[in-house]
Amino acid sequence: MAGLIPIWALFGLRLSRHQMPLLLLLVLFNIGGLISMSQLADLGDIPLYLAVSFFLAITSVFVAAVIETQPGILPAIIGGWIVAGIFTALFGIAGYFQAFPGAEMFTRYGRATGVFQDPNVFGPFLTLPAAFLLYKIMTGRLTLALLAVLPFLVIVLGIFLSFSRAAWGLFSFSAVGLVVALFIHYREGHVRLRIVTMSLVSTVIVGLALLILLQIPAVADLLSVRAQLTQDYDGARLGRFARHFIGFMLATENPLGIGPLVFGRMYGEDTHNIWLKALLAYSWLGFAAYFLLIVWTIAGAFRYIFRARPWQPYFVCTFIVFVGHVALGTVIDTDHWRHFYLMLGMLWGMMALEQRHQSQLGRGEFTPVDQKR
Repeated sequence: MAGLIPIWALFGLRLSRHQMPLLLLLVLFNIGGLISMSQLADLGDIPLYLAVSFFLAITSVFVAAVIETQPGILPAIIGGWIVAGIFTALFGIAGYFQAFPGAEMFTRYGRATGVFQDPNVFGPFLTLPAAFLLYKIMTGRLTLALLAVLPFLVIVLGIFLSFSRAAWGLFSFSAVGLVVALFIHYREGHVRLRIVTMSLVSTVIVGLALLILLQIPAVADLLSVRAQLTQDYDGARLGRFARHFIGFMLATENPLGIGPLVFGRMYGEDTHNIWLKALLAYSWLGFAAYFLLIVWTIAGAFRYIFRARPWQPYFVCTFIVFVGHVALGTVIDTDHWRHFYLMLGMLWGMMALEQRHQSQLGRGEFTPVDQKR
């Protein structure tokens, strides 16, 4: 990405006015991080941390600009993500079952991680590929739907073996949300019948696969532990939820923040809450910019997800999974999740496509046939 961005910029990539709010809010978010860093005498590796934050912000704007100028790249982005999801899921599955010598490198804490360092990132990364494959199963041609079943099962198995409650909840939310969104979008009775039927069939297939897995004692034992709503490290005296309260009280006393990574050094664990992370690591300014960015993205994208456009399948899947990630941010830090910034850029790129489409309609540049397409 560091090479691609300047190359595209040299060969004509430009930012339109539709991307300016995204760029401005992400820059303000990172300026907030610099303000927070200024509170520290010993910086350590904090400048590198903020450099990564800024780099991810720029990649998000880059993706949005590319999609706005070349919407035909969307299938390549999602297709590449699906391929990446299949391979990393296979590595995670192989690691969990120790399918070959050294395969345990693809696990952590006895949980599948694929090529990621953390199962709580590995699982959510797989959610958008799973959602898009589910979309194809429910709405695609029969041949395409059947071809999507096997990669869908592989990715869902990877999500399950991550034993991440966050990933399980995110996938469940995304799957249900996608079914509801498609049911609202398609008014034809036979299409709705297919959506309901295929969603039920998919549920049964996944359920049977999980029942087979639960016959393995190690899987059943770990599931019984991970399926508990509250773990010991959540509800302990200085557990996750107690640290949330402490952190928010600390944030009220430090409008300039306390410095990135400092909270984890003080209490032994990171904030595990993106809103708290924004307040403490990016100052009140960064929090305000991040909050406005999320609200603007969700509100703006929701206006367009049901409009029949060539990019609508990508739009609805990305939107639902993105909303799930925002909810996930209340129990985990997402400020350095690369795929989160990718989804953010995709949504802003597709919102820009819709805004340009509306402008062209207003100028009479589209015929009724074009509008139908």
